[in-house]
Amino acid sequence: MKTLLLWLAITSVAVGRAGAQSSPPTKNPPSASGQAPPSSNSQSAPDEPQSTLENTIDAEESEARPTRSLVRWNEYQGPYFTMRFGAGLLLELASFAQDENSKLQIEMHPDQRLRDFRFILGGKLAPKIKRSITWSAGIMYDGPNHQWLIRQTGVMIAVPELWGHFFIGRSKEGFSLNKVMVGYDGWSMERAPISDASIPILADGIKWLGYSPKHKFLWNVGYFNDAVSNGQSFSTYSSQVATRFAVLPVHSESKVLHLGVNFRWAKPVDDKIRLKSRPEAFPAPYFVDTGSFPSDSARNVGYEAYFRSKRWLFGSEYWWVFVSSGAAHDPVFSGGEVVMTYLFNDASRVYNTVGGYFKAASPKRSVFDGGPGAWEAVLKYSYIDLDSKTIRGGTFGRITPMVNWHLSNNVRLEMAYGYGRLNRFDLKGNTQFFQSRIQLQF
Repeated sequence: MKTLLLWLAITSVAVGRAGAQSSPPTKNPPSASGQAPPSSNSQSAPDEPQSTLENTIDAEESEARPTRSLVRWNEYQGPYFTMRFGAGLLLELASFAQDENSKLQIEMHPDQRLRDFRFILGGKLAPKIKRSITWSAGIMYDGPNHQWLIRQTGVMIAVPELWGHFFIGRSKEGFSLNKVMVGYDGWSMERAPISDASIPILADGIKWLGYSPKHKFLWNVGYFNDAVSNGQSFSTYSSQVATRFAVLPVHSESKVLHLGVNFRWAKPVDDKIRLKSRPEAFPAPYFVDTGSFPSDSARNVGYEAYFRSKRWLFGSEYWWVFVSSGAAHDPVFSGGEVVMTYLFNDASRVYNTVGGYFKAASPKRSVFDGGPGAWEAVLKYSYIDLDSKTIRGGTFGRITPMVNWHLSNNVRLEMAYGYGRLNRFDLKGNTQFFQSRIQLQF
């Protein structure tokens, strides 16, 4: 393990220095048709202000490359298609301090795990035609199960006649801003427990993403089923419909106000449902768990509200899961989070108006270019309630102050402390979490 950490440290320095040598590409505004014009070969200066609003999207969606390119050898520009190869790695370490009740509830041990290791490919099809057709393909190594999994993979077609884009393939459903964001871009190490408990990370189907600049309104609507993914760990529903609508009453370079609602209907595989989640620590065991019980459908309804003002970001999401189950007397579960972040060193988070999500913080000057990088202070509280009717899955709340150091757009270090309270097994136990993570991308 020490050898791996040393290798990661050396790699991060090399990655950062290489990334510092590549200046950020100039952002081109979208055309009147809603599509971005072909990018030029010109490069902007490293200290040129970057836009904090992004009005285009492609098949990689939130999985897209970091703002500044790291290397050039991983891109191909051909007459029939273009391709870019990228990769990412997350390594997490965690230790825990439990009181007596917590020890009786859950057995925990310090651990380090490969949280995520993935390859991502993406590009354009028929780049010479006016209509934008982009593609993506991803593969991830699942450490706990020791297997390779297909991630976001499919084709996105721009349809300005219908005010948006259609994605066909494997992607995120589009429920919840925080769920839509890729984990590498988030402000915290893990999403709220209710997110992992009730929303699969991926699904196979078709999704319509739209945005009306005139009306300051965006939407995601998708239908998914398990015809291809049946049997995979994320495929816990045989079919589902997810919709998300958001308004942007304020969206400028300095301020963004995002207000959204989410609705989801899903049919569980084999008419059985199970909600479970870890306590926002990947090396930890599951804290809350309903166990498997009969259900013919489930409905999720919730809200999302985010306000970004220059370096400040305030946000909240919460939703309810209405489970149709005669055997369990139709239980209702719920959960969500409240978060506040502040970015130092003139850094910013870009907001994508088409997808309705925030991207990773981008430092003005990286550590490897002689600058401070970007420091981000985060304070977050999350809560989940899986106790309802005859189901006793437990309740869990956690407060997390943490610091993110974005050394560059390709290297990030995260340090977090968490204090959580689990109410389960007729006991109330308290646990302290000590976590760190290194993140590399190119």
